[in-house]
Amino acid sequence: MTDLDDTDRRLLNALVQDPKATTVALASTLGLSRNTVQARLARLENHGALLSFERRINPAALGFPLTSFVHIHVQQKKLSDIVTALARIPEVVEAHGLSGAADILASVVARNAEDLFRVNGAILDIDGVERADTSLSMAELIPHRMRPLLGPR
Repeated sequence: MTDLDDTDRRLLNALVQDPKATTVALASTLGLSRNTVQARLARLENHGALLSFERRINPAALGFPLTSFVHIHVQQKKLSDIVTALARIPEVVEAHGLSGAADILASVVARNAEDLFRVNGAILDIDGVERADTSLSMAELIPHRMRPLLGPR
């Protein structure tokens, strides 16, 4: 969705400010009708502009304080099956297909170093995975953010 107008941007900024705001509160803050806000939110959600609530949950609060990034090298012909197998590993919280040396970049959470070793083993056990290079996240320097993209261009 790339056809955001000023009202959409104002609405998204208001949600960034107060993610728990009700439709009525958003309407009041933005000087819009409740129906306009509801319609805009529905359109934004239907077009994929709003991600799931799941993205707001901190894995550390669930007992998974370690975050790592795993560059996975695979046999291309088996990519679809590999992605299916990766999705079965609960600690793989996100994966992207890459250009470059590695084929997949997976974000992996773990309880501790021993648990990360187990998860890496599960990744390496997938048929078609040739190699996995793991980097441990030492600190989140810039948290996930969208606000800078919502400002004037």
